[in-house]
Amino acid sequence: MNIRNWVRLFLHTFVLGGLVTVVTGFAVQWGKYKALFVSFDVLEILSITIWLVGVGFIFSAISQMGYFAYLTVHRFGLGFFRSLWNPVQAVIIAFVLFDFVYFRYKQFAGVNDSIGPYLLFALFLLLIGLSIAYIKSQQTNRHAFIPALFFMVCITIIEWFPVLRVNDQDWFHLMLYPLLICNAYQLLMLPKYIERSKVEKQNTSKTSEFLTGK
Repeated sequence: MNIRNWVRLFLHTFVLGGLVTVVTGFAVQWGKYKALFVSFDVLEILSITIWLVGVGFIFSAISQMGYFAYLTVHRFGLGFFRSLWNPVQAVIIAFVLFDFVYFRYKQFAGVNDSIGPYLLFALFLLLIGLSIAYIKSQQTNRHAFIPALFFMVCITIIEWFPVLRVNDQDWFHLMLYPLLICNAYQLLMLPKYIERSKVEKQNTSKTSEFLTGK
């Protein structure tokens, strides 16, 4: 991928993270912010929006670092495990989801709390991951399913970890949805940017050949 398209992917993901965080932020704390919209306090709404955009940019940056870190890990895994890399990732996904439920329940659940909500969040994350992985496999090939699922589940949880540690419910939701959407966007759009780079390179070569007469 050439620098121009890498910058496009970076900026588009950045903007997407900011927009999703604004929507999520107002939705999560609608009870708190509803009065501002009723009274139409433009300055206060604008200041909160700017703050949420900034937070969204941070989430987007975390998502992009996670994605490019995974691309490096994926290449290493392919080189080290070869054909076993996909089964290894499947096992890691199972362990990560188990730990995600078990350790959070042990750490944060009250005496009479049910494990149900913890399981539901893990199931939600798995279903989102399966959906994106299916789209990715249709976009490329069936071998991309497990790596895409690994990225959407395991890497998202790693990126989400700072909020998981404190278990603040507002931040829990505020960070999750931008991460999921930014991760999915990068995963699905990277091949298109790579293809666009190839086309631009071919066009540049043809132009160069025409100008030089070769």
